[in-house]
Amino acid sequence: MLPATPLSAACCNLALKEEVLEDILDLDLSVSETDDFIQLVSGEKILFGSVPLAHRYGGHQFGIWADQLGDGRAHLIGIYMNRKGEKWELQLKGSGKTPYSRHGDGRAVLRSSVREFLGSEAVHHLGIPTSRAASLVVSDDEVWRDQFYDGNVVKERAAVVLRVAKSWFRIGSLEILAHYGELDLLRTLLDFIIQEHFPSVDVGEPNRYVDFFSVVVSETAQLIALWTSVGFAHGVCNTDNFSLLSITIDYGPFGFMEAYNPDFVPNTSDDERRYKIGNQANIGMFNLNKLSQALNPLLDPRQKQLAALILEGYPDLYYTRFRELFKAKLGLLGERKGDEDLIAFLLHLMEKTAADFTMTFRQLSEITQSQLQELNIPQQFWALQTISKHELFPAWVSQYLLRLKSNMNDSDSERRKRMMTVNPRYVLKNWMAESAVRKAERNDFSEVRLLQQVLQHPFQKHSTAEKAGYASPTPSWAKNLRVSCSS
Repeated sequence: MLPATPLSAACCNLALKEEVLEDILDLDLSVSETDDFIQLVSGEKILFGSVPLAHRYGGHQFGIWADQLGDGRAHLIGIYMNRKGEKWELQLKGSGKTPYSRHGDGRAVLRSSVREFLGSEAVHHLGIPTSRAASLVVSDDEVWRDQFYDGNVVKERAAVVLRVAKSWFRIGSLEILAHYGELDLLRTLLDFIIQEHFPSVDVGEPNRYVDFFSVVVSETAQLIALWTSVGFAHGVCNTDNFSLLSITIDYGPFGFMEAYNPDFVPNTSDDERRYKIGNQANIGMFNLNKLSQALNPLLDPRQKQLAALILEGYPDLYYTRFRELFKAKLGLLGERKGDEDLIAFLLHLMEKTAADFTMTFRQLSEITQSQLQELNIPQQFWALQTISKHELFPAWVSQYLLRLKSNMNDSDSERRKRMMTVNPRYVLKNWMAESAVRKAERNDFSEVRLLQQVLQHPFQKHSTAEKAGYASPTPSWAKNLRVSCSS
């Protein structure tokens, strides 16, 4: 295994996530100021007893089998058990070549590293399972990238992110073994994963692989429904980027949807719009089918039948969770006929008016029922003003207010309070990340730090965030920003 390739001595620009360092890695923040720590998180130093590893996997990329892949620029540097008894796998991303670099230099650039550092933490604080980021080190080392694959190769700065997760195993970890007929290793790996990460599955049970598959199907449906509920599009939902533990991993060209659009694609490399936000649930089904195929060599005919039935249940699992989440976003209690129609009606109006997804739901959380009933939308509710221009908006408001009356033992203040706990005021919109990246490229990490603070409490109003425009319409300069796979 190739060791990490140290960044240059000029790599002293450092961003930290205090919560990860203190609560997960049991480190006092003062440790981050030491040379030992900086050398560790930049790949210059290896901990005593650590043997850096890279992960071998395969995958279906954009629907096509891409054969063997693997971590080409990420080194697993150890597993740490913290004082709570939790095991966390520590990985350096952008730390140099591994056996799977496929002619690449093994580096990550600053722009993608800032986005992963902020994005993974934003997703975590929205209550969605994800890998975490502990530190970001930036260097003056030069890397060359064709960002939009248009022949325009430019010099960029290298960076390394220390990221942690309970596990980095993904669907592609099993696919590669099944593809090459390494069935003994496949069985050994599966039993290890079940033993370590699936306590509800009995590793001694003959149906353990079917039980494992059932959990993954259910939790994948849950994860993608959560993504959708906050307008998050992963961008590259290949099987090699889908965690077996159903956590969000491998932040590439992700994006939080601004104007509501089921065809929203954050990744400009996705010409076929395969991974548009409205197709993520279907892609989940595709990926789980590939997982089922990887498990098939270990299953008898009856178990294969059971696995097929489990997979058939995935759409119902997804839509049940989707409905629950969007009902909560609208403050609806109990079950009423027509709830799905009410949600679909609103999303239709949002699509037709290009209303801001995050702020429409947030402002519905803040506006009073009397203001809605009078169709008196104050100026500060700019997203609702956008949607109110549709001729059918009054009809939707009438249906919504009628439905709210059926909430048992509820009040308008309780509704608003409840809705504000599930509808964030701030998400990491593309323009916010871009603004932080541009400053970081000038060695100004002030906005990275500001966004860290704001995104740690996305449901609470912050005066500094309001001043920065994080709850305002997208600025005109950012209308045509693009993000690609190149990093």
